[in-house]
Amino acid sequence: MSPARTAGKPPLRVAVVTGTRAEFGLLASPLREMRRRRRLEPRLVVAGMHLLTKFGRTLDHIRSSGFTIDATVSMQSGRDDPTGEALAVGRGVIGFARAFRRLRSQVVMVLGDRIEAFAAASAAAAARLVVAHIHGGDRAAGDVDDALRNAITRLAHVHLVASADARRRLLRMGEPADRIHLVGAPGLDDIRALRDTDRTPTGRAQTDRRVRDLLGDLADKPYVLVMQHPCGHGPRREAAIMRAVLGAVVQADLAGVVLYPNSDPGHDGVVAVIRGLKDRGRWRVFRSLPREDFIRLALRARAMVGNSSSGVIESASLGLCAVNVGDRQAGRLKCGRGVIDARETRESVLSGLRQALRRRQRVDETSVYGDGRAGARIAEVLAGLIITPAVTRKTLTY
Repeated sequence: MSPARTAGKPPLRVAVVTGTRAEFGLLASPLREMRRRRRLEPRLVVAGMHLLTKFGRTLDHIRSSGFTIDATVSMQSGRDDPTGEALAVGRGVIGFARAFRRLRSQVVMVLGDRIEAFAAASAAAAARLVVAHIHGGDRAAGDVDDALRNAITRLAHVHLVASADARRRLLRMGEPADRIHLVGAPGLDDIRALRDTDRTPTGRAQTDRRVRDLLGDLADKPYVLVMQHPCGHGPRREAAIMRAVLGAVVQADLAGVVLYPNSDPGHDGVVAVIRGLKDRGRWRVFRSLPREDFIRLALRARAMVGNSSSGVIESASLGLCAVNVGDRQAGRLKCGRGVIDARETRESVLSGLRQALRRRQRVDETSVYGDGRAGARIAEVLAGLIITPAVTRKTLTY
């Protein structure tokens, strides 16, 4: 299903779905590139955590970054409840179906493995729309991550994969080769752009000013970025793991920039530990950060620590080592040699941090996740898409 000639073809209405702050940061580059293609009419559908004050109400960040929100879908309540997640999926399917009908969508683009993407893909497939999936074929044990990602793969008609490893996995799953497009990880696009700017005197000064605006005096101290998400253990166990991570940061004599977790079950335990932090000279806490601010902070950090996919996918391009805590990212392809695995104990995380401080990862121009030009490739694939019965009919190769 290679891109075909589209001269004289009508515009293609593409609903782009986002449910979390981190995921929107990855979708920003494809959205910008889609706007530049005359054939594409992207429409942004915002759902999930974006609408919750508890997690920073990042709906406002999207608007302030210059993107128009074309529809919203309320799903989660903000309560820490696994059954609530299942109910949220149901609300999401209904809300997305209504949004896609109102927007007259022809294609629905989702990213990753969260319940928002699963609900949107389910609604789109049931409505006979084309589903385009970014980051299919990845692996990450997470909580229910792999199961949801693989379910979306089975619903998707166009696969926009981030690595050759993911492409091979989809082929083994029976997805036809002409539906699989190796584009790279879109999260590297803005990293590449800001990293290149930061190498100039003016750009470096801009980054330094912004980091100081965000961190104050903490900007002068060696700090790490802490991103720890729940992994299905329940609030009490998640709290114990978060205490171990933060305790290791203290024992390593580092300051910490801490981001709130996602809304998965168990998040209340992580949030309670964050709220209990006392030494504000050592910590800065953010419910959420715009993507550009996150990258600038990462460019000045000494390391990442936690179980975020950012450490495993993006750290090499940021020039950082990442201490990957626990099994949430188990099985995921590591972006480079600077990813250091640690168990969910203070001693193991501390050992990983000490390795990271000794190692100091070198910035790579490319990684196993591509060269920072994924957004343009994604837009080109979609701009060349001709919707025919052959496209909308899924047939496995075995």
